[in-house]
Order: sequence, then C-alpha cells, then structure tokens
Amino acid sequence: MSDATFTDIDRPLAQSARINRVPEVTPGFWLIKLTAVTMGETAADLLAVNLGLGLGKTTLLMTAILIAAMIWQFRQRAYVPAVYWIAVVLISVVGTLITDNMTDAFGIPLIDSTIGFTLALAATFAVWYAVERTLSIHEVFTFRREAFYWLAILFTFALGTAVGDLISEAFGVGFAGTGVLFGLIIASLALGYFALGLDGMWAFWLCYIFTRPLGASIGDFLAQPTEFGGLGLGTVITSFVFLIVIASTVFVMTTKAAPELAE
Repeated sequence: MSDATFTDIDRPLAQSARINRVPEVTPGFWLIKLTAVTMGETAADLLAVNLGLGLGKTTLLMTAILIAAMIWQFRQRAYVPAVYWIAVVLISVVGTLITDNMTDAFGIPLIDSTIGFTLALAATFAVWYAVERTLSIHEVFTFRREAFYWLAILFTFALGTAVGDLISEAFGVGFAGTGVLFGLIIASLALGYFALGLDGMWAFWLCYIFTRPLGASIGDFLAQPTEFGGLGLGTVITSFVFLIVIASTVFVMTTKAAPELAE
C-alpha cells in the first residue's frame, strides 16, 4: 500500500495523466487544495449567512450542484483540471455543511462527529483495499476506484471540519492558533515522509485531512470580524481572492495538460 506518495517530484513523468482520472500529487496540487478548502469555508458562510439562505437551504443547494459536478467528473476518461477542481471545491463545501448540520441542526457533539467520521473514513479505506487490493491514487482509472476515492475525499472534509472546529471552538484555541497547530502537524508529516521514511500513502491522506482545518482556519481568520479574532475582511472579499487564486492555478494546470490530452 506504499505506492501512493506524498508528492510526485520523485515519480517518473511517464505515469500517464490520460489514464489516471485524478491528478498527480505535486506542490501545485497542495496549493490549490489549500486554497479550495479556504474558499469552500468562506463560500459556505457567504451563502448561509450573508445571503440569508440558512444552513438547510444552503446544504440542499450545494448538494444538488455537487451531484451535477460529480456526474460531470465521472464522465471524464482522464484527469481534466477544471472539472476535477470544481468537484473538489464543491465537495469541500458539502463536507463542511454535513458537519455543520450535525453540530448545529442535530446537536451532535464535535467529539462524537470526529469519532464517527474517523470510523467512516477507516471503513472506506478498509473496503477499498479489500476490493481493489490497493489504495493507490496513481491507479484511479475505473469507476469503482474513483467512487472509493471521492467517498474518502468527502469523509476527509467532514472529518477535517469536525477536528478543526473541535480544536478551535470547543477547546478555545482560536483561528490563528488552530492554523498554526495544523500547519505544524502538516510540516511534521512532510518531514516524516521526506526524511524519516513515512509511508507515502498515509502521509498523503493525513495531510489531506489536516489541510481542511488549516484552510478553514485561514479563511475564518481573514473573514471573521476582529471582535471574533479575525481580520474582518469579510466572506465576499476572502472568497473572491481565493477564487482568483484557484482559477489562475487551474488555468496553468489546464494549459500544461492540454498537449497531453490532445495526443
């Protein structure tokens, strides 16, 4: 299970992006993943609070859009940057909303949500490996493997939301402190992978989980009012800035991928 790596700078470029339906893991991957998470956090607040849709309507709306985006993604026979990252942004929003609904609408404690999503993610990995005999993100070229991949992604976002909120709110660490904490955790995982032989597959999925609370903390720190520990930029400005970053990065990725897709 060690063929999935934390980053692919040490992986031959011969691995065909036309076969695999998900991206190779590069520094650019982590950049856009973090910005997508940050925008997902602020976009959910923008819809539910600023535009007055409320948690329930926002959840229904974003779930419907996500389903349409996932149908579009599953119709692809290769990794298409714009399609893939639209799905990631939307699934980050829905994953966040799932946890928010469990906490705010159903009154489920964050510690219970954290345990529940941990078990759900572990079960997903167990079934995925039992069926496919691999958890490699370099070999997602069938419908079934892609379904396992996206289900795991959904649970990482829900789990990351629960963990981040638990640390930031329930434990009173705050936005900045939570961001620093998870930034250090991710840096430790990177060090473990590059210097200490940490298994690449576990390094990837753990970093995928922890970039969610890191990105959310950044988003909240930038958008929330100063009286709540933020910089007071607001969800509109914050969402717009990160949307520009995402769109620019996806444009570069699409430009690079276009010659390969045309072959």
